[in-house]
Amino acid sequence: MSESRDKKRLLIIKPSSLGDIVHTLPVLSQIYRSGEFYIDWLVASGFDGLLRGHPMLNRLWVVSKDRWRGPMGVIRFFRDVILLKMSFRREAYDVVLDIQGLFRSGILTFVSGAPLRVGFSDAREGSPLFYNRSTAGGKTHAVERYLKLLPLIGIVPGGVEFPLPHLPPTPVRTPYYVVAPGARWKTKIWPTGHFSETIGLLKHMLPSLTPVIVGGASDTELAKEISEMSGVECIDLTGRTDLKTLASVLKGARFMLTNDSGPMHLAAAMDTPVFAIFGPTSEELTGPYGQIQNVLKTDLPCRPCFKRTCEHTSCMNGVRPEEVINKIKDSISIFNHSPID
Repeated sequence: MSESRDKKRLLIIKPSSLGDIVHTLPVLSQIYRSGEFYIDWLVASGFDGLLRGHPMLNRLWVVSKDRWRGPMGVIRFFRDVILLKMSFRREAYDVVLDIQGLFRSGILTFVSGAPLRVGFSDAREGSPLFYNRSTAGGKTHAVERYLKLLPLIGIVPGGVEFPLPHLPPTPVRTPYYVVAPGARWKTKIWPTGHFSETIGLLKHMLPSLTPVIVGGASDTELAKEISEMSGVECIDLTGRTDLKTLASVLKGARFMLTNDSGPMHLAAAMDTPVFAIFGPTSEELTGPYGQIQNVLKTDLPCRPCFKRTCEHTSCMNGVRPEEVINKIKDSISIFNHSPID
């Protein structure tokens, strides 16, 4: 804990997921630029790599959410709460922002002992019971929703920026675009055949660009299948990058082809052109911020349904490779160094 009390001490509670953490970066930026707070952040292990060494953060609290699952998860959670409560009280936080908005994050907000505990009045799982100042987030993009908390701590929201810590150089040494074929929900995954066909078409259209496939270790087989089906030599980085290296790869890409996923939000945050296929989720709520015009979707009455299981996934299957290619052609300005014939 810093000895000086010339600033108030503030804790952001936003453990996961990758996209949500990216969407919280504008909140971090505006709090930091107010000059009124030392800022700490509570994040889940596995996502902490993106925030480590961030110049705007005073301290990073890392929790293992995996410990809170299973039959003994509740007991382990409350044990961790007791330990965190003692640590939080030593830090003497003035303000806690619960941006996660769930029961567990609400409890952590409450036990912090902070005089001001801020969150959303329409958050889930009863978490608003733990706040003493709140506002409705409403149905708007996550970035704009999170920024609504700032006036509750005396900050007028300004321009949106996504500050990241220092990134390593990209390991890819050739002009490239990125493909992210994975997603947390099966219903958000575009068919393998569609990805491979699109990569084949892009090879003819932009022969100087190499496709780079990214994702977690669980996406390795998917990446291999897409690469083999496309007949195009791809660079496979699935399961081989930490979050900062992934960010550097996305930053150096000419564009990205992706499902609704965490890497999509990270690419959009760095102004990399993103072409995203959306099905069960809403591009208005969680689309690539500032690039909603690049979302590809089907106009079905059942979407967005927000379902993790579906018998037909027509909303994803219905987006054809030709539509993606045409959307990329319409954005010809991104190829100012590789003209399309």
